[in-house]
Amino acid sequence: MALAARIALVVLLVAELMDILDQSVVLTALPAIQGSTGAGPAAMQWLTAGYSLMVAVGLITGGRLGDLHGRRRILLVGTIVFTVASLLCGLATGPGVLIAARVLQGAGVALMIPQVLATLHVTFDGENRSKAFGLYGAVLSLANVLGPVLGGLLTEADLLGLSWRPIFLINVPVGLAVIILGRRFIPESTAHRNAHKAAQKTRNKAAHKTDRLDLSGMALSALAIVLILFPLTEGRTHHWPLWCFAMLAAGLLVLGVFLRHQQRKQDRAPLVTLSLFRDRQFSGGLSAQLMLGLLCGLFFMTWTLYLQRGLGMSPFHAALAFVLLALGELAGATIAAKSAGRFGRRLPQAGALIALSSMAAYGLEIGSRQADLTLLTMTAPVVLIGFGLGMVGGPLADMALAEVPHENAGSASGLFNTAMHLGIALGTALTALVFFAATNGSPDGALNRDAFTSVLWWVGGALALMWALMFCLPKQANGQGQE
Repeated sequence: MALAARIALVVLLVAELMDILDQSVVLTALPAIQGSTGAGPAAMQWLTAGYSLMVAVGLITGGRLGDLHGRRRILLVGTIVFTVASLLCGLATGPGVLIAARVLQGAGVALMIPQVLATLHVTFDGENRSKAFGLYGAVLSLANVLGPVLGGLLTEADLLGLSWRPIFLINVPVGLAVIILGRRFIPESTAHRNAHKAAQKTRNKAAHKTDRLDLSGMALSALAIVLILFPLTEGRTHHWPLWCFAMLAAGLLVLGVFLRHQQRKQDRAPLVTLSLFRDRQFSGGLSAQLMLGLLCGLFFMTWTLYLQRGLGMSPFHAALAFVLLALGELAGATIAAKSAGRFGRRLPQAGALIALSSMAAYGLEIGSRQADLTLLTMTAPVVLIGFGLGMVGGPLADMALAEVPHENAGSASGLFNTAMHLGIALGTALTALVFFAATNGSPDGALNRDAFTSVLWWVGGALALMWALMFCLPKQANGQGQE
């Protein structure tokens, strides 16, 4: 791999790391943010759900924009938005401004993330592709865990008396580095570069129709996602009034209208290329990715509250628990990267089973030791949970996108990442039903321990379903041995 390609890969992975970190960086800082800003339980939930919702709403459009106008260009625009929003988060004095800035961060991420996977897909091939996706999986695995670690350490350090604010301000210099190096080293790519040239030569206006963004499709998809996710997030706070169920029904109806609209637009630059879903490999991988996001959104947020409220750990010690999980994920992702292309679906399926069995062992340990559970005694199951999850991310992305045509790389990447972030948003919303409904925001240790034990049943179910969906992936990578 040439030096310029290596630098481009590092920049892309840093952009991905920065995006995913900010999904979870607030988790261990939530008590400090609540004390500093006076945010209530609903506002605390929206610090994560608002970000996830905005990302989920914009990813499909972000992927299509990259196809049409250049993946590097849209990546850099998204990075600028994200960096400015991070600065606003760090300067926020109240929960309203902080939530608004988090939503703006999500808009920037929705532009950035699809370009990472799409650029990896169209830029690298052969052994370099396997290595690139292996590293992508390692970054994806670590980011979900390192966010709470970073949040806990920076909050505990109280740098310059800023408390939790450095968890956002640190994005400013990193974002500037991504902008400068990305502009220099990331190659530009679009879906219709050749079509542009042909249109210029023939002056055929019809050729340019394929370069127009489907604005009506964008509006319908965004409306459907908001109508579905908003009541799931706010329902418990308002005791599930009738309007929640009305919004859910309306969301499903709008989703049906969107799909019908996309069917009519298939020969005129649709927002989503529906033919992608006819590929069992892509649709199965997409569904497994949704389950992965759901279990992450449900597990990580409730785990940090369990560690601090159920076991009385400080933010620093809770961060150490996430470090254990991160070490396991790093080991699993390293094995997945070195084994890329050799075991096909068996590799991520083995990871899902390891995580599932370790999650069951952790639940039994929680039930038997109760408040006496320590960081040392939980080490083995926590590391193994991370190890199993680390084996999933990279191979899942590689195999799900392997057969996608390059001209649809942005659209497919947007859908794949939408599944992850939609899953996280659904998982975060599900915490209202399976965790907060049991604790009602109480700091009582016994309540938080019991609620978290019930969460593990839901997480185990998501892991089992993810394992089953992976049977849609090929037995061997790159389509070899596909059933």
